[in-house]
Amino acid sequence: MRLRPLATAAAVIAFAAPLTSCGFDYATERDYTPGSGANTREGEVDVLSAVVVSAAEGSGTFIASLSNNDRSDEQSFTGITGAEGTTVEVAEFEPVSIPAGGLVNLAEPPAEIVLTGEFTAGDVVPLSFDFGNGERVQLNVPVVADDTGYWEGMDAS
Repeated sequence: MRLRPLATAAAVIAFAAPLTSCGFDYATERDYTPGSGANTREGEVDVLSAVVVSAAEGSGTFIASLSNNDRSDEQSFTGITGAEGTTVEVAEFEPVSIPAGGLVNLAEPPAEIVLTGEFTAGDVVPLSFDFGNGERVQLNVPVVADDTGYWEGMDAS
């Protein structure tokens, strides 16, 4: 007659086991985009897969995709500056229009946004991005070599 307490204990354990994994902030509920670029979704415009493609020490080309979350108004990407005390010079470029609810890839066609400063492939450069709506977002952007994979030949500097 010891089977009944044993069966009851087994049922309680089987029922309670799934409850022990309950909680918040599951890894499967967080945004994660595997890739060599950095992402930020802080503002009205998402900066996705951001990298500086560099063929030579001290210069490179900024590449990213810009996604406008505003479905009614066009946005514009107007500038880049060094963040957190980093000195980065950015060649003048025309503001990039991002259609309402749209996506712009700065690699196709090439926007050729050239940066110079103290960085080389393998570094991470803190940058601030300015938009026409007055927003500014910051992101630590990796510097990738111009001679491998997808980034091959994209450095316009």
